Amino acid sequence: MRSEQEVCQAIRRHADRVRRLCLLHLKNEADTEDIFQTVFLKYTLSDKVFDSEEHEKAWIIRVTINACRDLLRNMFRRAVSLDDISEQAAAMPPDHREVLEAVLALPQKYRTVIYLHYYEEYSAPQIGQMLHKNVNTIYTLLSRGRNLLREKLGGDEHEGSAESRL
Repeated sequence: MRSEQEVCQAIRRHADRVRRLCLLHLKNEADTEDIFQTVFLKYTLSDKVFDSEEHEKAWIIRVTINACRDLLRNMFRRAVSLDDISEQAAAMPPDHREVLEAVLALPQKYRTVIYLHYYEEYSAPQIGQMLHKNVNTIYTLLSRGRNLLREKLGGDEHEGSAESRL
């Protein structure tokens, strides 16, 4: 079990990341708070020794994604609502908000890899390792996800600006 100080430091480092990932998957604030508590409770009770901050970050992301998937699977929930995310997106510039909403509208398999690549700045091999998928599968999902985003954001005329906003 970790000390209170360790847990507080981890929460400071990873709170925003965990909330964003939860909102990305769950799309509502109440479930996000539940998973947030679950993730940091698992962190508190874990005996896992991390090699680096990057290792800890990857572990937190993996636990968060798994907890979100478990909740969705157990509750058979598939309803999509952008209300909670829209509140947070309101503070963003309009072009960034448009891209975020387009990312959130992607099918789950593309949404996760696009988010991890562009917002968390993980490479395809790192994402493959986290999601237990072949790196070529990740490259394919990224490519198809970008193509879907291009279509949603208006095609070639926004191509350069859309990707730079991710």
